[in-house]
Amino acid sequence: MSFKTVGTLLTLTLRATGNRTPPLARSPRVNRLSTSCRVFAGSQHVEKNKGQGCSSDSDRPNDGDVPLSSEPPHKCGNGDKKRLKEAAGAPGASDVRRRSFTSKAAPMDQTSFLWNRYNDLKRLVYDLIPPGACKSLNSSVIYANNEVSLEEVDIYGFDYDYTLAQYSNELNTLIYDTAKGFLIEHFKYPEEIAKYEYIPNFAVRGLHYDIQKGLLMKIDAFHYIEPGTVYRGLSPLSDEEVHYLYGGTFHVPLSQDSGFYGKGPKVKQFMDIFSIPEMTLLAVVNDFFFTNDIEYDPVHLFKDVSEAIGMVHLKGYMYKWIMQDLDKFILRKEETDAVLHRLVSQGKKLFLITNSPFSFVDKGMTHMVGKNWRDFFDVVIVQADKPHFFTDCIKPFRRLDNNGDLRWEKITSLDKGQIYKQGNLFDFLRLTGWRGSKVLYFGDHLYSDLADLMLRHGWRTAAIVPELEHETKIVSAHRYAVTLTWLQALTGLMERLQTHRDPDSKKVFLEWQKEREELR
Repeated sequence: MSFKTVGTLLTLTLRATGNRTPPLARSPRVNRLSTSCRVFAGSQHVEKNKGQGCSSDSDRPNDGDVPLSSEPPHKCGNGDKKRLKEAAGAPGASDVRRRSFTSKAAPMDQTSFLWNRYNDLKRLVYDLIPPGACKSLNSSVIYANNEVSLEEVDIYGFDYDYTLAQYSNELNTLIYDTAKGFLIEHFKYPEEIAKYEYIPNFAVRGLHYDIQKGLLMKIDAFHYIEPGTVYRGLSPLSDEEVHYLYGGTFHVPLSQDSGFYGKGPKVKQFMDIFSIPEMTLLAVVNDFFFTNDIEYDPVHLFKDVSEAIGMVHLKGYMYKWIMQDLDKFILRKEETDAVLHRLVSQGKKLFLITNSPFSFVDKGMTHMVGKNWRDFFDVVIVQADKPHFFTDCIKPFRRLDNNGDLRWEKITSLDKGQIYKQGNLFDFLRLTGWRGSKVLYFGDHLYSDLADLMLRHGWRTAAIVPELEHETKIVSAHRYAVTLTWLQALTGLMERLQTHRDPDSKKVFLEWQKEREELR
């Protein structure tokens, strides 16, 4: 059963039960009835709507203030339809027949009424979702945000790092430890920082970092800080403190995070997988200074950590670690080999654009595909300097010889079997003619690999998102399905009953709101 089906059923149920009016204070002179047959107490006058049945409101018990007529209960005419009898245990119904307006039972107080509605709906949610009903998401399939016909795609492009080559999480630990050593040795940070070990799963891609305040957080698409996501160092901040630090609001102006790549003057968004150890190191050093009451400038800290992380890449440490133990760091090589073989066998053209150097790519691709890996690709570009490769038209293409040395001749075509360095997308399009929706490019960086190509050049793009494997397992769990459905049902219940503003109702709504926040 899909979430859509469950939502439809809940909507129908809420429509059927959600409009019942709770016990309200009524005039002692009038016993109001929700019925098409209006009966005035204390009189013999009955006003009927011809052809329509009676339906009393079961959620409105008799207050007992109005003397009930000794006359026999009112009956609908022959043209009226009889109300269907509710099954025992149905929402809003007990094991006995629903009370008629002539019931002399004690009136239900407002708090009990609301909690009864709450419990009825919750039982319904749990009954609707049997175990295993929502295990429909497969982490190994392709999810499409737009309609794509692969029959129309003739050219497939790939990034290398975290696209063709998937790396193990042990690489993050090495990057973190090496950059931490650079901070202590090169930037003279306190040696006590060395005791902080890498914390797996502390940070995820997409988080924002307030450079001037030293805060790591999650900001939504409308530039509002998500409550409960702000960390100073390794400790979360309360929503009240965040509200104070940002001048009485949770909104971060666009001007502070104005860059297309999330690099505003005050806030940076970390979007690639290599940035995960950088976020962890920023949090650790902030935590050390803050907990030890050491005065520091968060702007300087951000700059130093960024340079320390950059040194790991510039000095070639990461490339050396991977090339020394390819089996340890490169994952799922058989899948990469199978994909490339299948595309080529179907007559598709392939190209590779990566920021990594040729010697590193050559060793990795040989490990995954074989020595003839270059035969799969019509164009291979290394050290492309993305994202500038996609946005600037300054750097020309240079060809590399078989030893990896630069050649000096002008590039007038991009030939199969050759290796090219740098260049730019505008010359790439001019020399290949590969434009529009017949090109599908795979990358891991949503901005620098994918957004420009889609928005500016009309290429089809595909994001490699390893995190979705874990997310799909969570979403497919029975607990998640029940929690999400109950969250939607509770929200609908609050929407339908929000007109009750008496003190007792407000207390109940505060408890429901707290539960709703915890569910979210």
